Amino acid sequence: MADQTKDNQAEPEKKKKIVIPGRPKKRLFISLLALTMVLASALLYGVWYIARPGLSEIAPVLPTVVGGIFAVIAVAAVLSLINMAFAVAGLCYLPFLRRQSYEFVNLLFPLAVQLGRPFGIGKRKLEGSFIAVSNLLFSRLGIRVPADRLLVVTPHCLQLATCPHKITRDPNNCKRCGGCDIGALVALSEEMGFHFFVATGGTLARQIVYKTRPKAVLAIACERDLMSGIQDVYPLPAVGVLNIRPNGPCYNTHVDMAEVRRQLERIIIPKGNE
Repeated sequence: MADQTKDNQAEPEKKKKIVIPGRPKKRLFISLLALTMVLASALLYGVWYIARPGLSEIAPVLPTVVGGIFAVIAVAAVLSLINMAFAVAGLCYLPFLRRQSYEFVNLLFPLAVQLGRPFGIGKRKLEGSFIAVSNLLFSRLGIRVPADRLLVVTPHCLQLATCPHKITRDPNNCKRCGGCDIGALVALSEEMGFHFFVATGGTLARQIVYKTRPKAVLAIACERDLMSGIQDVYPLPAVGVLNIRPNGPCYNTHVDMAEVRRQLERIIIPKGNE
């Protein structure tokens, strides 16, 4: 019995393994967006076809005018989708259509979510695909900013739940005990010189953006919050890094620090080259 107890004590303590999630597939979002665009175009045509007799009674030229407006909308959507697909594939694309592409995405994304449900595609998976596409477009545009014009925002759930130190609004209150990733991010902000804040929600995050007036944002959050955050700060360019949730959502989350550093090194202009 004594030997068995000794053997049990010698066994290493088992720790919960943190699994870094795989990269979302960008083609999923683009494919659903294309299907959504086809259905939306068909719906526009159906509305125009049904309303055509009534429009012609108001004015003979009105069906042509309304049809022309619908056609322009459809063509703009097609060009935006093609432009986005070219950028994702690494081919030549038109940077001046970036605004139209983002507006097109924001308009049709809710419809794409509804369309994905019959195919068993969850909203979280589709949001992750959107974030991957958005990050790639950001990279393709070659956006680089000085460190002091970059804002990094994280959710408060990245802090250890039992930590007594309040770090929202002032991450420097962190004692860097190593119990969570906040200390590593504070140290990284001191090393590289970017602004770092911990937000308790979207309202505080928007206040921080308004206060610091950055030229770019790197956000760490779950799919849902990154999706809404990227849309909220537009046209400000933003990069999203998904958090890791070994304990479920909004509780003792983590982040891949190697991925955060990689993204930062791609965005921040090295000192001396500014």
